[in-house]
Amino acid sequence: MSKTWELDFYSKPILDENGKKRWEVLICESPTDTCSTEELLRFSKYCSSSEVNSMWLGDAINEAIAIAGKPPTQIRFFRRQMNNMITKACKDLGITSKPSRRTVALYRWLQERMDTIYPLEPGFQGAGLTPSVQFETPKPERLPDALQGDRWAFVSLEAGSFAEMQEWDIGFGEAFPILGEKSLVPQISTDTIIPGLIVFSNRAKALAGWMSGLELGFLKPELEEPGQVVLETGFNERWILANLTDKTTRAEAAGFAETKDKAQGVHFLAIQTDPNSESFAGFWLLQELNLA
Repeated sequence: MSKTWELDFYSKPILDENGKKRWEVLICESPTDTCSTEELLRFSKYCSSSEVNSMWLGDAINEAIAIAGKPPTQIRFFRRQMNNMITKACKDLGITSKPSRRTVALYRWLQERMDTIYPLEPGFQGAGLTPSVQFETPKPERLPDALQGDRWAFVSLEAGSFAEMQEWDIGFGEAFPILGEKSLVPQISTDTIIPGLIVFSNRAKALAGWMSGLELGFLKPELEEPGQVVLETGFNERWILANLTDKTTRAEAAGFAETKDKAQGVHFLAIQTDPNSESFAGFWLLQELNLA
């Protein structure tokens, strides 16, 4: 079975004996379902600032591979400013690397380490995720004509419904744990409302297949004119998924955004041929992350 890893390689709020920031590589395996119980790979290793390069990173990835027993199919990473180094290290190892904001397991682990690991290290300089370079947000692009949906609708499900997601008939999709002890979203209960958007299309399979080739990040309603729901993918790719053409759709979009906030950013995107279909051409559980 193919495995996806999530990777971060960046400086930490910790100074070494020479007063230089320590760097760290974090590698973890992406979970694949909503109530995972198995132990997934986690690998961490500190690096001195004088050793930061793609060769050192490649050696660290090889150490993780040795522990896992086999290499991953792909590696996701969210830091744009580390793009060249991470891409080269992965390419040298023959591993596909993907810029992505779908790094839910890694984000949760970073938060845990900031709370429980880094403060105990000598030279710790203070709390808060290490700030990174800010990038401009481009205007969203229109979906290709062949992939335009026929209609769409805002919907919602209780979080408890996702316990049976593995039994749903889904063509393309991906999820992560929101239930049970391994939940990556603390404090979500089974009755928490999870908002979503369903796109209906007579070319549902083609649309779902195209989306499966993207690194889906999250949905973002933009209520000001012209009014639209934007699908964020990759580092900073943005696609117009739906147009908010009147007060009714804007009000529904505002409700979606409010419910998403209450669910700690968790929401979903689904694709079906029509409202009567009992299967999904695509279904992705998403979470908007505050990635630095």
